[in-house]
Amino acid sequence: MAACVILDIGGVLEITPETGWERRWEERLELPPGTVHERMHDVWRAGSLGNISEREVNEQVAARLGLDAPQAEAFMGDLWAEYLGTPNEELIAYVRGLRGTCGLGILSNSFVGARERETARYHFDELVERIVYSHELGIEKPDPRAFEAAWAGLDVPPENCLFIDDFAVNVEAARAVGMQAHLFEDNARTIARIGTHIRRNPGAGSPSVTRAR
Repeated sequence: MAACVILDIGGVLEITPETGWERRWEERLELPPGTVHERMHDVWRAGSLGNISEREVNEQVAARLGLDAPQAEAFMGDLWAEYLGTPNEELIAYVRGLRGTCGLGILSNSFVGARERETARYHFDELVERIVYSHELGIEKPDPRAFEAAWAGLDVPPENCLFIDDFAVNVEAARAVGMQAHLFEDNARTIARIGTHIRRNPGAGSPSVTRAR
């Protein structure tokens, strides 16, 4: 039976170093360090599980931080700049070359609005056959149900799926539900691990999939 490869986005397909945007806003607003997280953490959580709309996020940002509309827009622009980062061009190109040889998917702990922005900027919907975002599913990694949702539409058993993530807790959780898993540290080792996985699980082309929207 054919292999499948399921990848995380932030820190794997996207290079997302911390930019310090929250602290810059705290300095600008003369707020103590940590104030943004303290006031906004429940909103960030709701956004990651799809329990709040983008409009509501913007309204809460303005109300809780005392921002006018242009300031709130700039604040969210800084959030998205760090969130989206820059493309991991080498890995993306490698994954693109795998199309037709194995099933391909994405499993991401995300934030409301991520699909639209990542589709527009990176075209991940053209890179893989199934994308599972936490804000659409209502479940985050390392919940076992998130991994099940990722492989369910790829018509491949979990033991034939290789999951790639940059957080060890998620890698361990994937293994606990029967998947193969690899901790992303650099492109070279990740590409080698994917190649080994596919050679061990050969198949005639990509399995039938249900494309997630």
